[in-house]
Amino acid sequence: MSKDLIRDTRPGVQMDRLLEIMRRLRDPETGCPWDVEQTFETIAPYTIEEAHEVADAIAREDMADLKGELGDLLFQAVFHAQMAEEAGHFSFAEVAGAMSDKMVARHPHVFGADNREKSAEQQTRDWEAVKAAERAHRGETRTLDGVAMGLPALLRALKLQKRAARVGFDWPDVSLVIDKIAEESRELAEARETLGTDEIEEEMGDLLFVMANLARHLQVDPEAALRRANAKFQRRFEAIEDALARTGKTPGDSTLEEMDALWDAAKMMEKG
Repeated sequence: MSKDLIRDTRPGVQMDRLLEIMRRLRDPETGCPWDVEQTFETIAPYTIEEAHEVADAIAREDMADLKGELGDLLFQAVFHAQMAEEAGHFSFAEVAGAMSDKMVARHPHVFGADNREKSAEQQTRDWEAVKAAERAHRGETRTLDGVAMGLPALLRALKLQKRAARVGFDWPDVSLVIDKIAEESRELAEARETLGTDEIEEEMGDLLFVMANLARHLQVDPEAALRRANAKFQRRFEAIEDALARTGKTPGDSTLEEMDALWDAAKMMEKG
């Protein structure tokens, strides 16, 4: 591969270069043995992981890292498309073409004759109507058809609830969701005392599902909220570790009371 090609920054040139690299990696005779033996099933977990790493870079506002993570995610699409082309299903060009066709069809106010002066709310309704028509064309006629099973459970709960709400199956007031959370919490406490592991898991799932519904009613992204809580927990726990290290100790040889006090101190420091 020539140095001129490597230095050429035109998107089409670099896309062609990436596709050629993928083809060479998958060559049964001269490619990489690891890449050659992969399947859709073995690569799928990496695809999910890379998508999460993109979200993580965005949350950290690390643009240099985001560039790399987007490249990793793009490579996943190229990998799947290469395997599909080898099996005679479709090519990367067909993937890109189908995506372009879909975006044009879903944005008639940009690429067609529809009025562009629509509110964001009206555009959202139009978008959902187009997607519903696409699902019907695929034979997905039930309300919850097409909500991917492979989504993270919290995100899938949110999507299922949104679909049901569109046809009127929803709590009319957020206070009723909060009441339901109290009910599910009581049921979980009772299950802990009287039921087995499977029943406890079921009650825990019910509680998490309603918590996702509360987030939807409050117009909060539950995934983003939980990522924020995770980051806060990590930040405060590391503050505990740092404080203990200054006295020559670790969490493992400290008491819960010591760590609770340091947690409260870290919390106060954050709040200023």
